[in-house]
Amino acid sequence: MNNDKPKIACLPNGPYYLLNDMTPQTIPNLQDANGDTCATVTGVALCRCGGSRNKPFCDGTHGKIGFTDEKQTDGRLDKRQDYVGQRITIHDNRGICAHAGYCTDRLKSVFKLGEEPWIDPDGATAEEIIDTIKQCPSGALSYTVDGIESCDQDRPPMVTVTKDGPYAVTGGVELLDQPMGEGASTEHYTLCRCGGSKNKPFCDGTHWHIGFSDDKT
Repeated sequence: MNNDKPKIACLPNGPYYLLNDMTPQTIPNLQDANGDTCATVTGVALCRCGGSRNKPFCDGTHGKIGFTDEKQTDGRLDKRQDYVGQRITIHDNRGICAHAGYCTDRLKSVFKLGEEPWIDPDGATAEEIIDTIKQCPSGALSYTVDGIESCDQDRPPMVTVTKDGPYAVTGGVELLDQPMGEGASTEHYTLCRCGGSKNKPFCDGTHWHIGFSDDKT
């Protein structure tokens, strides 16, 4: 395998294809009509319609249920807002939030569910806020301190199949041919796998509302 980071391709109305190695490899015991060997890149198809009986892998169910990858949002929420405090500025893009709840669960004095404005950048220490923002899986939250915007975390590439939730992608795995949200992280993001997100391919929290389960049956 080469040293390039893996990539993810969203197949039209089909699965995600996790490309682990972009260098074509010869397939043993396979040749074309001319006797030439056949080769392909190394990858795996991951379910994103929510219906596979072999989750997280695709089993072709998307074709049977008429899954569509059409984005249903109009993009109005895809904008980054700044909440300026004395020591830290918090940036937030509601349009790409996966509603995992790490911020509102961990630091209620700053991230105030159901209130407006919902972020109080002076509600805790900058260190506490930074630690909480680093837990945000979607990349909706980021921050600036002393005029310097935070850089993405430096982690090895990984796709984590979260329990009854999205694929949590970390480590700069490239998402091919998909526009990212305003101010969105390219180091980490979340991809829908319940099939119901209105902001495909990104998670928008719909799995919570529909009771998505990643059981294989």
